[in-house]
Amino acid sequence: MSTTSTPQAASADATEHPRLPDGADERFTGFGVLGLAFRDGDCLALRVMTRTSIGPGYRAIWHRTPEGAWHMFVTTDPVYSCPRYFSTAATFERVPEIDLSWTDPGRLRVRIPGVLDWDLRLRATPATRTMSALGSSLPAAARSSDPLLRAMGPMARPILRTGRMRMAGAAPNRQRFQVVPTRLWRVAASTASIHGRDLGPIGALDRQSRLGDFWMPQHGLFYIGDARFSAFDPAEHAAVGVPADGRPEDARPR
Repeated sequence: MSTTSTPQAASADATEHPRLPDGADERFTGFGVLGLAFRDGDCLALRVMTRTSIGPGYRAIWHRTPEGAWHMFVTTDPVYSCPRYFSTAATFERVPEIDLSWTDPGRLRVRIPGVLDWDLRLRATPATRTMSALGSSLPAAARSSDPLLRAMGPMARPILRTGRMRMAGAAPNRQRFQVVPTRLWRVAASTASIHGRDLGPIGALDRQSRLGDFWMPQHGLFYIGDARFSAFDPAEHAAVGVPADGRPEDARPR
């Protein structure tokens, strides 16, 4: 058995030995939850960036309310973390800490003291093993190929039952992104509360949620992997800020 065959071990390896991909763009490596939907309309995501090309590593929680409003909690300057790419579709705040604790190799507890308590049970499935084998075998050139990554999203959809997926596209602040999960596990069970409100059972949303071209999976996935974004250009990309109308992109009229 590989020493990184469990989510806990793979996350420890990504933390202790972060391998940032080569390139001149803005690059990230780490692990987290791509997205997890709750039947009543909430959605959560976790980003643990163990190394980046633009600043220190950081942790982030993304939360979507049933009304469609997105908010991000980040542990470092928003200019060097997720709001750099998503702030036109989400409000954000910096928090002192986001705590992670593994209670067994497949069970993770995520906490923002006084704000969030999130428990996740993770497991490998034939589908996640198939996609992990594909993602981990991609050569470096393939991991930065838009045509290949665009093809992988529709391929993963029926295998993982995620709903729509895009591994390359545009973030709300207009930077191009590429996401390459190299290991995946299914979120088999989860409970969460935020500001004391129980989010209820997990399950697919009536309308799949997205931030720009990044679609949140309808069934939760824990990942190890890399991400790339266009280098910031003030003439082309939106600077860190809040939505002008206070509503996230997936709640705006289409």
